[in-house]
Amino acid sequence: MKVGQEEYPAFRRMVNRLITDGSLVRLKRGRIGQAERLDMAVGTMSINRSGRGFLEVEGVEQDIVIREGGLLTALDGDRVMVKLLGERSGRPSGVVMKVLERSDRNIVGVVRKKEESLFVHPDNPRIHRDISIARHDSLHAQEGEKVVVKLTAWDDPRSNPYGRITERIGKPTTPGVDMLAIAKSHNLPEGFSEEAINQAEKAAAMNTAKEMARRTDLTRECIYTIDPFDAKDHDDAISVSRTPQGYRLGVHIADVSFYVSEGSALDAAAFERGNSVYLPGMVIPMLPEVLSNDVCSLRPNRRRLAHSVIMDFDRHGKVLGWRILDTVIRSQAKLSYEEVQDFFNGRTATPAVRRIADSLLLARELAALLTGRRAQEGSLDFDLPEAKIILNKRGEVLELGDKVRLESHRLIEEFMLAANRAVAFEALSTAQPFLYRVHEKPAMAKLTAFSEMMGRLGHAFPVSERIKPIQFARFLRQVKGRPEEDFINELMLRSMQKALYQGENIGHFGLAFAHYTQFTSPIRRYPDLLVHRLVRRLKGGKYPAAFARRVAGLIERVSKHCSETERTAEAAEREGVRTKQVAFMARHVGDEFEGVVSGTVAYGFFVRLTNLGAEGMVRLSSIDDDYYHYDEKQYRIIGRHTGRIFRLGDPVRVIVDSVKTELNEINLTLAATGKQPKGVDEEKPRRQSRSCRRRRRH
Repeated sequence: MKVGQEEYPAFRRMVNRLITDGSLVRLKRGRIGQAERLDMAVGTMSINRSGRGFLEVEGVEQDIVIREGGLLTALDGDRVMVKLLGERSGRPSGVVMKVLERSDRNIVGVVRKKEESLFVHPDNPRIHRDISIARHDSLHAQEGEKVVVKLTAWDDPRSNPYGRITERIGKPTTPGVDMLAIAKSHNLPEGFSEEAINQAEKAAAMNTAKEMARRTDLTRECIYTIDPFDAKDHDDAISVSRTPQGYRLGVHIADVSFYVSEGSALDAAAFERGNSVYLPGMVIPMLPEVLSNDVCSLRPNRRRLAHSVIMDFDRHGKVLGWRILDTVIRSQAKLSYEEVQDFFNGRTATPAVRRIADSLLLARELAALLTGRRAQEGSLDFDLPEAKIILNKRGEVLELGDKVRLESHRLIEEFMLAANRAVAFEALSTAQPFLYRVHEKPAMAKLTAFSEMMGRLGHAFPVSERIKPIQFARFLRQVKGRPEEDFINELMLRSMQKALYQGENIGHFGLAFAHYTQFTSPIRRYPDLLVHRLVRRLKGGKYPAAFARRVAGLIERVSKHCSETERTAEAAEREGVRTKQVAFMARHVGDEFEGVVSGTVAYGFFVRLTNLGAEGMVRLSSIDDDYYHYDEKQYRIIGRHTGRIFRLGDPVRVIVDSVKTELNEINLTLAATGKQPKGVDEEKPRRQSRSCRRRRRH
């Protein structure tokens, strides 16, 4: 290739990068070939609970199915090279040829003894092999103890992987061990470095009098926070007043960027986390508490530095203009969603609510207008259940339930959306690099699959390359109140792309916004903190020269990293909720509950327990009054002789048969009163009773 001696080191590094990312493949006798010409693919291995593997290739919509026995020594999360072997059932398939890079994720599990050998059985069902542990690598862990393992070697798929125990967490029954195990299994950071803590304490102790004097003083404005009743960090506050044209909305966000210096150890710690993680009874904050719960928190009657977006709207909720200001504010009241909702519902108002009642009523008017305009534009609003979990001080579940999405929740959501949208447009108008929150249009293959599923359920949902968000919004309104509403919401959500951060503005399909960013939660999201820094540097319409040279690389780095940390946090939070639900239901084996059929598969159907949020499975093998088969086209279970039907949205009564806490499984059987009567008219759907709505984070 005529690469000169001086250029060769750089050339070699480039080739190694291409081998790492899968563009090139290292062959025998020192040769190198192009992956696509050798029918090779490189990607991340995903293994489901049953041990079946799928290769996820970046930029490729359809996963590659790994043929039976073709995993080699690949584990879930590993980066591997796969040899393509044609299609099976219309999907590309192959076998693993080489593990290129092991996932560095911790493996958390329980120590087991088999004769004289030690093994760790992973908690994660996707890790489908036990880990063999040598005595000298055991840290003297006892049988039944929860531990953290690092893989050390696995070269032969016929034997178990080898690992070493790096940490003993404790007995699974010890309070707090369950959430700690989840945090460790997702490699969530623990604590802050001494340097980061020192910097946070020093920042918190700063004299801000000079800074406050140069800012716009809004301390006399009627500003207040509305948050969950137990919230400790308040990063957003609002103010609403009437103007001759209509309304003036102020969204005031804690100015975290003033206290967290770019490039500091504190900044590095916040970036590493990417976001705060909220597990039941446990928070892993992005920032030390001295900042997140104190000087950066917009606590009542305290002067605080803020970044404010002041927006003017006409009487119909149309935005007329906005300003973004460095401000000093003082919150007049700390309100909870519940007490604001009580006021809206005509119940006796608390003293704090009464002081700002006029502003709250104006806020309610404006929020209703904004919601209506957004609905007309086609913005999607998924109504999906979200679990509520109440714990005691030991972390034990006292109560399960469903969170109720209140009008007061929607009010704050609308105002945050408006502020985020204004900031994005402000940046867009400068034509400078910026960090956007984007949501791509769904892929055609997924749209087609969704449309076919809806057809089987008797709903027409035509799709095309030019599909608009308004078509989804109208369809959701059509199925609202149907028994299968939740199922359709979930299927539609799965057909969508994931929202992420990036420097290129392609709009937000789900919200039907041409431009959008995230600005309103800098205490718990690093991208919001970066957006604050970018906005401040854009005050003159363009970045300072020195910053402009590196801003594109900074945006790309934050976009990629924080999109990943967000996915990790979501997975950990889902696992935490499920773990607590399973632990609660383990105390109710043999008890009878009401529920609703929430999903169907070939071997049974899922039931969501009413007013509990927990979901379990009724296996067909447990129903002994008939032979049942799965009608895949209609998503229902039908008895061969009796004609008894179990379909989405049907109410049933079930008994908790068994709970497998190690697998996070709840197994149910039908109660005698829970069998659906023969010959139910399928054209008369029953309304599923629900008391929860999901607050989606955009």
